[in-house]
Amino acid sequence: MANFSSEKSIILFPPITNNHMSQNNTISWSKDNFLDWSDFRAEFNPAALEDVHSIIKYRYTWIVNSDSDDSQIRFFIENIDLTAEFYPLLSWVRRSEATPSLLKHEQGHFDLAELLRPEITKQIQSAFDEKKFPTRGQNQERQKQYAREDSGLMIAKELERFEKYLFEKQEEYDKQTNYGQIIEKQQEYDNMFKKLRII
Repeated sequence: MANFSSEKSIILFPPITNNHMSQNNTISWSKDNFLDWSDFRAEFNPAALEDVHSIIKYRYTWIVNSDSDDSQIRFFIENIDLTAEFYPLLSWVRRSEATPSLLKHEQGHFDLAELLRPEITKQIQSAFDEKKFPTRGQNQERQKQYAREDSGLMIAKELERFEKYLFEKQEEYDKQTNYGQIIEKQQEYDNMFKKLRII
C-alpha cells in the first residue's frame, strides 16, 4: 500500500510579507485573526455598484492511498481537509465607505465560509468514500504522479459545486442583513460567528 499526501493551491502572485498572510498571498481563516481594511489590496473598481468586494475560497489538502487489485493498482482519496482563505490581492473597498461596521460585515463573509467548511468537507469526502479509481502510467512513480494529479482534479470538480453553494449563502447573508445595515439581522449572524471562536 502506497501513501502520499497532496496539496492543491494555485500561486497567483509573488510572496508579500505579512504576519498572517501565507506564501501564496492568501489569509487562512483563524479564530485569532480578523480582517483589516489594509487586507483589501486590490484597486477599487469605480464602475462597481458595491462598496466592497471580498474573494473567499477554499484551499484543499488530501491523502491518496493505493493498493493492488487483480494486478491493477487503484487509488483512493482520504482525509480531505478544506481551509477557508481570503484573497487580499483580489479584494477591494471603496475607501470613502471603509467603516468599522462594513468591515465587520465583510469579516462575516469570511466567518460564514468557515462556518460552512466542516459540512462541505464532509460532503466532498463522502463523494469518494469506499471508491477506488484506476491509475495511469507505466511504472509506480508515474502512477503516483497521475494519482495525485487525477485525484486533485476530481476534488476540484466536487469543490466547484460547493463554491457555488458558498456563493449563494454569501448572497443570502448580504440580502438578509442588507450588507450589514439591518442591525438586528447582522447581530443574529454575528452571534453565530462568535461560536466559531469559542470552540
